[in-house]
Amino acid sequence: MSLRGGFEQQARCQLFRFTGQLDAYSDKQFGTFIASHRSPGQPLVVDLTHIDFIDSSGLGALVQLAKQCNADAQKFLLVGNARVVQTVKLVRLEEFLHLQPDLDTALGSLAA
Repeated sequence: MSLRGGFEQQARCQLFRFTGQLDAYSDKQFGTFIASHRSPGQPLVVDLTHIDFIDSSGLGALVQLAKQCNADAQKFLLVGNARVVQTVKLVRLEEFLHLQPDLDTALGSLAA
């Protein structure tokens, strides 16, 4: 399996953490995992700091998730490592995906 996911219900958000590769082989697994745990209302934070590789299919899965959150008026934040950040910025999606520099910043922004 190329992608492993974890879910943690926190006081201020739903936190999803992923490890491995977010690509054409795992994008459906990513979407299914989030859909099985996601509930509308609380902000959703996706932590990709332990992702080794992300491709256009992975970006597509993130865009779909951001669109679903927007449609549900649910706040969405993305945290990534240098590789993820570089890929997201390359296609100029950092604002749309609400890219955060680190998890502490993302969680701190929810308190404001």
